[in-house]
Amino acid sequence: MSWGAVVLTRGDRPALLDRAVRSLLKQRDVELDVVVVGNGWRPEGLPEGVRGVHVERDEGIPAGRNAGVPEVRGDLLFFLDDDAQLVDDDALARLGGRFAGVGLIQLRVEPDDGGRRSSDWSPRLGAGDPGRGGEVTAVWEGAVAMPRAVFERVGGWPSAFRFVHEGVDLAWRVMDAGLRVEYAADLSVLHPPPPANPTRHAYSTYFGARNRVWLARRHLPLPLGILYAATFLLRAWPRLSSPRERQALLRGYRDGLRTPCGPRRRLHARTLWRMVRAGRPPVI
Repeated sequence: MSWGAVVLTRGDRPALLDRAVRSLLKQRDVELDVVVVGNGWRPEGLPEGVRGVHVERDEGIPAGRNAGVPEVRGDLLFFLDDDAQLVDDDALARLGGRFAGVGLIQLRVEPDDGGRRSSDWSPRLGAGDPGRGGEVTAVWEGAVAMPRAVFERVGGWPSAFRFVHEGVDLAWRVMDAGLRVEYAADLSVLHPPPPANPTRHAYSTYFGARNRVWLARRHLPLPLGILYAATFLLRAWPRLSSPRERQALLRGYRDGLRTPCGPRRRLHARTLWRMVRAGRPPVI
């Protein structure tokens, strides 16, 4: 089997980047081509056999991942962020046999120091059970695999999203193509643990709100889209303690309604029902 691996970085974490790339290079029993995409950074000092792709201007995370795909060879694609590393040297070999009826797979994420986990790492509601694999409706984007043919069929990562919720959009489009989205609990990557007291940034609040509205506009029937966006607003508002954060949230909703969000691809009724059966209806 042939794999093309795309590692995304801004060049500001050289030690972690080296760790991520070397976890790919140690993969066995597969044909592997690796590129490192520098988002606003020219990749340098890469291990032998690894090519760099320079994106002159940082256009965001999903656009950076998309930029690497034409530069890498392989029938299967693996996307790895620069702060994640594969645990097992046969991870890609084991993944390669799992794409019958499956279009997208997320690996399990574990803290590299054995400490705190982030709820963002779980594709299930809440923290979820990290040891329970199976069908999901969204992915944490830092360690995912998919066939190149599926990537091209569904249109790749949503470049306009820039940051946050791009894994929801991609997963929904894969599901709507009649394929499953899977969480591989038995295959892991290591990642630095989240900070004990994370700082909430206005830009993440803004993009979270804007992209949530874009998801509704792109994919959901109007009544369901209103419910989906309103649910997020009701959950987010009480957690925002500063006027700046609340202003960012409202700006995100305003721009989500006013600005172009890309082509509308309304999900089929069967896809919505599959989301319900998978435990995550598109109202949460």
